[in-house]
Amino acid sequence: MKIFLIGLMGSGKSYWTKQLAKKYKTGGYDLDYLIEVKEEKTIAELFTEDGEEYFRKVESSVLKWFDQKKTYILATGGGAPCFFDNMAWMNKQGVTIWLDEPIQVIAERLVPEKAHRPLIAKLSDTELLSFLEKQRETRLPFYSAAQIHLQEDTITADSFKKALSKL
Repeated sequence: MKIFLIGLMGSGKSYWTKQLAKKYKTGGYDLDYLIEVKEEKTIAELFTEDGEEYFRKVESSVLKWFDQKKTYILATGGGAPCFFDNMAWMNKQGVTIWLDEPIQVIAERLVPEKAHRPLIAKLSDTELLSFLEKQRETRLPFYSAAQIHLQEDTITADSFKKALSKL
């Protein structure tokens, strides 16, 4: 089983990757973490020092390395589906699941993490809400191509169980 979790930053992709990897006894990976290891820089440093274009190329390259693996759960970065042919590639490789909780819920999770996230580090809490709404709107054509759309006020383990049982 190959599962790709997509969605806005703060939607729980990394958290659910760990939970699902335990449940299905398979490898759980975080794309941003793997990029940091490969590049020996944080995501924030990559954006600042090398720019978003460079970051997106590295992101796509690391993502496509997963074609060599047989089974895994992968938390992608929020923008990963939106560049190159990443979303189509993920859909061809395995199951894509869009984690789509309410913007307000995501914003509340992100407030304490802003300093570590280059796209939102300098935003006020009000600006953060607007930013997330705009990001969702911009990324909607990519996210909506996911094979499974979990749109709930609170996503739970049962949400995944129900969705994956339909495959």
